[in-house]
Amino acid sequence: MDVVSVVSPKDLARFIRLPHSIYAGDPLWVAPLDSDERARLTPGKNPFFEHAEAAYFLARDGAKDVGRIAVSIDRNHDAFQGERQAAFGFLEAESAAALAELLQTAERWASARGAEVLRGPLNFTTNDDCGLLIRGFEHSPALLMPYNKPSYPTWVDAAGMKKAKDLYAFRISVANPLPDQIVRVAEKVRAHHGIVVRPLSMKRFDEDLGRVKEVYNSAWENNWGFVPMTDHEIDHMAAQLKPAVVPGMVLFAEIEGKPVGFVLALPDVNQALRPLRGRLFPLGVFRLLWSLPRVRDGRLMALGVRAGYRRRGIEALLIHDLHRTLIAKSYVDFEVGWTLEDNDLVNRLIETMRGEHYKTYRIYERRLAPPPVG
Repeated sequence: MDVVSVVSPKDLARFIRLPHSIYAGDPLWVAPLDSDERARLTPGKNPFFEHAEAAYFLARDGAKDVGRIAVSIDRNHDAFQGERQAAFGFLEAESAAALAELLQTAERWASARGAEVLRGPLNFTTNDDCGLLIRGFEHSPALLMPYNKPSYPTWVDAAGMKKAKDLYAFRISVANPLPDQIVRVAEKVRAHHGIVVRPLSMKRFDEDLGRVKEVYNSAWENNWGFVPMTDHEIDHMAAQLKPAVVPGMVLFAEIEGKPVGFVLALPDVNQALRPLRGRLFPLGVFRLLWSLPRVRDGRLMALGVRAGYRRRGIEALLIHDLHRTLIAKSYVDFEVGWTLEDNDLVNRLIETMRGEHYKTYRIYERRLAPPPVG
């Protein structure tokens, strides 16, 4: 078995299409759009590379591709977290041997560049899809959430990787009434604290995107593994998500016109993407446009409140108004997450709303020895 670098456009095309052979016949897997993956992996198209570098590798058994991995170093992560991390991601393999070879290759690449720890799966940071599914294999992945074969956790353990952190995903039925406590808090906050909740305006999309920027990095800066997003990265992500945005499912909490929190929920686009098998053209775009308005499940991707405004009931107010929108639009089920395993405050809140912890993802790590001198 050989592990070779991805160096040409043809190599990159093989890297992108490899999962189609790995998951052939798997009814739960959802192929990302090839065009989106190519943009995500290409410097100059993904603003991540304005402060990072990456390498891609394919494992080959004779003439057949049997695995892949990406490994990256993000200068913004290292500056913010105060460590030298290399992240591995986009991991797929047909065997434990192929996976082990790929991880060893990633480790050598990372060590040669002075990284202190190899951590992943991260595609490329915690702002992207991340974690290895270790529980909930019977469920299809929601929008921008990972999916992998049940054998992968065993293979990664056997390769010597150790748990760094688990991430939880919950499922909530929209038909469940909100707990009385949340309703009471929301009504009190609205009446007595001068907080206004309003939906995102598609006509003023860029202006409202600026409000997301004001809140995002402040709201999540203390989370484990967090990396601040640059303005360019937020713009890029917003452009990708904009076609799926339902204005009433993106809400801002404001005090005297100042944004202090927001909630972002989207239809589960994966349900519309599954039949396309990664190909938007020639007919996939029409199928997507036809299917997307009919999706009635979704994912609550983010709910954040700026530092200094927490524990005032703003979260309850945003949840209350979002739930009202989802009921009005006849949504059925929502995935909530991911959340950190030790974020007890948030996890208890979700469980209060009858959220079922139905998936767990794991991020692994391995401490790296310094490269030999000479």
